[in-house]
Amino acid sequence: MATFRAALSQLAAMQVAGVRNNYDLDALPDHLQPPQLPALLVLPIDLHEKRFFREWRDSLGTSAFSGGIKQASYTVTHLLPLAPRESGLGVRSHLPQLVSLIDSYMGALALDSTLGGALRLPADVSVEPGIFPYGEREFYGCAFRHRWTLEAGA
Repeated sequence: MATFRAALSQLAAMQVAGVRNNYDLDALPDHLQPPQLPALLVLPIDLHEKRFFREWRDSLGTSAFSGGIKQASYTVTHLLPLAPRESGLGVRSHLPQLVSLIDSYMGALALDSTLGGALRLPADVSVEPGIFPYGEREFYGCAFRHRWTLEAGA
């Protein structure tokens, strides 16, 4: 089994049709500009007081079974900013592309739901389209909230 860091790198390497840039932890930009979009950003922490998702669980949890495999549960947000909020004619001008990107994302994930074997179980993913802050701007986009199970101590 792989480490949490290895799983994050696998997520950042996931190729999604229509996405211009994928950003891993060590390459996250401070700010996003329209030529960089749409992009996918791996965010293993919550950067804002406002939660991306209404349902919140502990982001890191550990469980062990007597005599069995020790495992850890992780929550990761894969943020897909599509366009700055002030661009276009409002949300309706971005919805068709956003829906296509969500379909492409889920299709890519379905091809490798354990991220190359980095995850002990297939990723459990919630999808929330909306308006999300990043840097000093707000973006139309989607937050994909992953809940992962990895073998502890890998």
